[in-house]
Amino acid sequence: MRKRGGFTLVEVMVAMTVAAVVIVAAHQLFTGVADGSKAVTNARESLDRGSNARRWLKAAFLSLEPPFDGRSGRVTFTSWQLTPGGWFGPELVTLSAEQHRLLATVSGQPLGLGAGINDVAFDYLLEPGADSKWVREWVSPVSAPLAIRLRIAGCGRRDAGCVDTLLFLVKERG
Repeated sequence: MRKRGGFTLVEVMVAMTVAAVVIVAAHQLFTGVADGSKAVTNARESLDRGSNARRWLKAAFLSLEPPFDGRSGRVTFTSWQLTPGGWFGPELVTLSAEQHRLLATVSGQPLGLGAGINDVAFDYLLEPGADSKWVREWVSPVSAPLAIRLRIAGCGRRDAGCVDTLLFLVKERG
């Protein structure tokens, strides 16, 4: 009897099955890595947006000018903002929560500062000191509060009970 060179049908089928399992496992591995990379990128972009929004709010409050109209759910003031020409100029700014977003309107142009927000509440600091009071409204054609407390309900998370509190100093009076 002569031995023939080659593979039997069963051996070929086993080899093809093993190769298919390896290919499917590699596909799953690379798909998981790509999905993880997308999730990290999305999380980083979300954190960048939040940080940029806080920086913008801080700069806007530090450069505000009277008149100042501060209500519990909305605040309107004039702030020095970068203009399209590349210099700073006084612009009318309004902050409020609209359609589940923290929205700043700068001279009629909307600027989204946060999403997933149920409500906002502004409070205004009267004077410095241990016995200082926060008030719910500040309407003045000649002055602004010392600081503004912004409470954001929802915080852009699934937990609707979450409240994020941000404190912003206002530039020195006078």
